[in-house]
Amino acid sequence: MAEKWVDGTNVVITVCDMTGKIIYMNDQSARQFAKYGGLELIGRSLFDYHPEPACKKLRELLITPKRNIYTIIKNGKKKMIVQSPWYKEEIFGGLVELSFELPDDIPHFDRS
Repeated sequence: MAEKWVDGTNVVITVCDMTGKIIYMNDQSARQFAKYGGLELIGRSLFDYHPEPACKKLRELLITPKRNIYTIIKNGKKKMIVQSPWYKEEIFGGLVELSFELPDDIPHFDRS
C-alpha cells in the first residue's frame, strides 16, 4: 500500500478502512503496538483495542469523515496524534493515524 520510505520515519502510521479494520502499519506502528501483536493486528478491528470513549470518537470519524488532532502525554513523553480521513478516487476509504513525539522545547513560529 505505502512506499517503503514510511518505514524510515519517526512517525507511527496506522491506517484503517471505513469499518475500522486495520489495513496498514508502518514499521514504527508495528513496534509501537508490538505488545498487542504488531503486524498481526492487520485485518483486526481498532474497536477491539480501544476503550469506549475512544471507540465512540472513532465511530463518529468513520460516519462523518473529518480530522481529529490532539496531544497526549504517554510514558512522560508528549505526542501529537493526527487522525485524518483518506480517500481513493474521491471515495472515503477510512482513517490514517499519525503519531509522533513532540520535544519539550518545540519552537513555535507565527508566519502571517
